[in-house]
Amino acid sequence: MRNLLRQFIPPIFLSVFRSLVRGNYGLQGDYKCWEEAEALCQGYADHGLFERVQTAALRVKSGEFFSERDSFLFKEPQYSWASLACLLSVAAREGGRLSVLDFGGSLGSSYFLNRRFLAGIDSQWSVVEQAHFFEFGAAHIAEEQLGFFPDIGTCRQGRQPNVLLLSSVLQYLPAPQHWLDTLCAEGLPYIVIDRTPFNQLGRDVLKVQRVDPRIYTASYPAWILDEGSFIAQMDRHGYRVIETFDSPLDTHGEDFIFKGFFLEKVSHAIS
Repeated sequence: MRNLLRQFIPPIFLSVFRSLVRGNYGLQGDYKCWEEAEALCQGYADHGLFERVQTAALRVKSGEFFSERDSFLFKEPQYSWASLACLLSVAAREGGRLSVLDFGGSLGSSYFLNRRFLAGIDSQWSVVEQAHFFEFGAAHIAEEQLGFFPDIGTCRQGRQPNVLLLSSVLQYLPAPQHWLDTLCAEGLPYIVIDRTPFNQLGRDVLKVQRVDPRIYTASYPAWILDEGSFIAQMDRHGYRVIETFDSPLDTHGEDFIFKGFFLEKVSHAIS
């Protein structure tokens, strides 16, 4: 039915309809550079957001709520089943040991979401975050399995992660390819990427993401990564794709979808 309607409705009316349905929120535009997109953004205009994230994380830790995402609290689980399956596969492949390096993991959102599945296995969860997240997390959120670190080097001094988790992170970095090079150079046996937008246009596309103010008030640059270039970059670092999956937690666009990847270091697989 959708394809039939497209045959009879002019594109201009479809565009207007989509904009009315979606409002002025989501990923929009095609910008030449990070600075150009950033100039159009307000950043985190709601300066109380970090305080709300703190409060939400504490309520999740106490068991009052099941999980939180960007300070939004959930009574019921909002699982990314595919990425969870990848993490549990790492544990199975590593003799029952799972040690996650959660880069940009906020105040442990993914840990708390998945913690009931970590029971009974030898697991650690290490969040590497910006200074204010690290300081609050280390002081108020950390527990036996969950730790917070200001950088990867400090994390690896005390723990031995065997999987890197990048969940809804790469698209918000000014230079995602540089960060991928840096993170891949750590040589962790496995990488799980989740909730990241990819296209098949042959180039990365830079957009501006405007958040629905019912969640919080913000707008910021966000990349749509070219899937072919991403796979080639990972291949250069010696990582092969074990599996790909779509993300059910995010809204796809006309020319991009939110996806995940489960990757393994080839040298690790051979050894």
